[in-house]
Formats: sequence, structure tokens, C-alpha cells
Amino acid sequence: MDDPGNGPLAGIRVLDCGQLIAGGMLGMLLGDFGADVIKVEHPGPGDPLRSFGRRRGSVPLYWKHLSRNKRSITLALNREEGQALFRQLVAKVEPDVVIESFRPGTLERWGLGPDVLGAIRPGLIVARVSGFGQTGPYRERPGFGTLAESMSGFAHMTGQRDGPPTLPPIALADSIAALYGTVGVLLALRARDTPGGPPVLVVDASLLDSLFSLLGNQLIEYDQLGIIAGRDGNRAPTSAPRNLFATRDDHWVAIVAPTPNVFDRLLNAIGHPELASDPRFSSNEARLENVEALDAVIAEWAAQRSRDDILDLLVAAEVPVAPVADMAALAVDPHLLAREMVVSVDDPDLGRVRMPGIVPRLPQTPGSIRSSAPAHGSSNEEVYSTMLGLPSSEIARLKSSGTI
Repeated sequence: MDDPGNGPLAGIRVLDCGQLIAGGMLGMLLGDFGADVIKVEHPGPGDPLRSFGRRRGSVPLYWKHLSRNKRSITLALNREEGQALFRQLVAKVEPDVVIESFRPGTLERWGLGPDVLGAIRPGLIVARVSGFGQTGPYRERPGFGTLAESMSGFAHMTGQRDGPPTLPPIALADSIAALYGTVGVLLALRARDTPGGPPVLVVDASLLDSLFSLLGNQLIEYDQLGIIAGRDGNRAPTSAPRNLFATRDDHWVAIVAPTPNVFDRLLNAIGHPELASDPRFSSNEARLENVEALDAVIAEWAAQRSRDDILDLLVAAEVPVAPVADMAALAVDPHLLAREMVVSVDDPDLGRVRMPGIVPRLPQTPGSIRSSAPAHGSSNEEVYSTMLGLPSSEIARLKSSGTI
């Protein structure tokens, strides 16, 4: 981290006490755009994210991505001496943001609640990530993304029509909560600049709230029509055609034609222009009612052609189409490479490592990946000695006592 961030969040300092995916991603996003993110980990095993996912040898790969652009210090926040030291950090390091993802009430029990920290550092933003939020009857339940993905309505409507509810194979709820949490931090930074603002601003980012919010159309349709969305495979309840289709060479392609002009282009491309006047397909509403028949026509056409032939033909016809790509294809995709969405980063453990680039793109004030994930406690000396002013003898004592 010798190269400080110079993006739009340059000058913003973050104490990242978040754990696992949602908290870690929130800190990563701020760091990508120039914030100085100091990761606070327990001196024992560190962030549990270090044990998540696959490894190369002993190196955790998920950790390398989500903890890029951070420094790491160790601190036992569950010990009184660690809590006192954290209050010193807030006073002297002067963070703009504290991220935490403990169970609600934990910070307060440790004497580190927002009111306490805001009194030490006026204008502080405390971003709180949890499964169910800081209020409500579920607030004290252990919260993980799987629970939010189940309770939000997402799993109920995901999967094949005759199959079971289906959970996503990625940390979907965590990632969406991290995005909402990041938006919350940016809004709080803006509000902090308003004269007469509160001494501390809390961002309450719940995994359940975040994923549930994406299903807003499902709620209003239930409220107004009494409809509960069910599972319908890869189709969409809003438009047709929209599905995945098998190709002759055992690949899959996604084809979608939601508007009249696009649908006409699709019919011409697959050699069935006469279907434009078929009353079964004359409108989006009609196509939804007759989606089985429509998909059968497209499926028969696709099954006679290779993936590449389908892509070439439909792209030329300006019909929305895409391959079902795996990571081997995405890692060398020319569009992703041109957009710098696959980037190579130097890592002390892995050498050159590819990871996703920075989103969103801000051409005039871009973010940057300045380092991959830090070693456990690698910035202890820098933070505790240089920034906090502790003598080496005190640092040694705190380490031997298990506080750092």
C-alpha cells in the first residue's frame, strides 16, 4: 500500500471490522475507489473469510479478491484492552467510516456502539451489516446469506417448474447488501457535509432487506393481484420469448425478444416470419400465454445449429443473444479484457493472479487495484507505532498478551 489511492474517495479512511463476504466486499468497494481501508482482524484466526472457498496450497483465494486494497491489523475487540485500544484508534487515526458485521448489539456490549464512537470522532459513519438488521423481531438471529436468500422470496421463485426451491451458488444476498451498504456510506458522506448534521451516521444494511428489495415487482403484484410468483425455469413472467436453448453441439444460448421490433427480427432470422401474424404471438401478453408453443419453435431451430452459427446469425440480425459462458471462456473474453474486467495483479503468495476489475467505471476519476489482500497483521507496526504512537515495548506487550 505504498501507492495511496487517488480515486474519488482518496482521503477517506476506513476501519473495516467487517467479516466474511458482505462486510469484506463493502470495504473492498470503498478501497477500490481510493479509500484507505485498515482491516481489523482478530489476532487468532483472523477474518473467517480466510477459511472460505478453495485454496491454492495454503493460500485462500476468496480472501485475495475481497481484501484487495486493504491493510491488515490485528486486534481482539472482544477483550476490554482491545476495546480501549480501538477507541484510541478512532480518536487518533480519525476514520471517516467504521464497518462492522457482528450480530446486532455486539458493539454496544463491547462499549463500542455508534454513540460512543461518534462522541470520540464526530461525523463518524458506522456501516452495520447484518442478516436481519439492527431492529425488528429477527435482529438477534444469526444471519447468513443462505437465510436471506430463502426468506426473501428468491429461492421460492427460482428453479425448474417441477423442481424444488433453488438457492444461488454465489453469495448473492451478501453481495447485494454490500452494494446497498456502499451506497449508504456514500449518502452518509454527503449528508455529513451538511451543516448541523448528527455526530454519528449509521448505515443499517440488512441481507434480508437488500435481497427482498429486488423483488419489489413481486410484492406489488401480490398486493394488487394476489399473484404469488412460482418457479418457471429460465423463463420470465414479464416477457416472452426469454429462455436458454440447447444447440446442436451441446452448448446453450440465451435468446430474448421482449419488444415487437426485436420479436419480428427474431422470427425473420429463424425463418418463421409468418408467425408475426399468428394471434398466439401477436402481443407480449399472447406470447406469455402460449410460451410453450413459442419456445418449441425456437428450440427446434436452435437444435439444428451450432452455438457459433447461432451467435453469428442473431448478432447480425440484431437479436439479443449470448452464450452460456463458463469461467474458462470469460477469463479470455475479448470484451471483458477490453473493459478491464479481467485484470492481473501482483501477489506475494501467488505471483500474478487474475481477478475481476473495478465496477462501476468512472473514466474521469477511476478506481485502482493497488494491492492484493494483505497478510494477517502485516500493518501492525505501521498503524500502532507510526499512526497511534505506541512504543515498541508496548506493541510487544500487547502482542504477547493476545490483544493484537
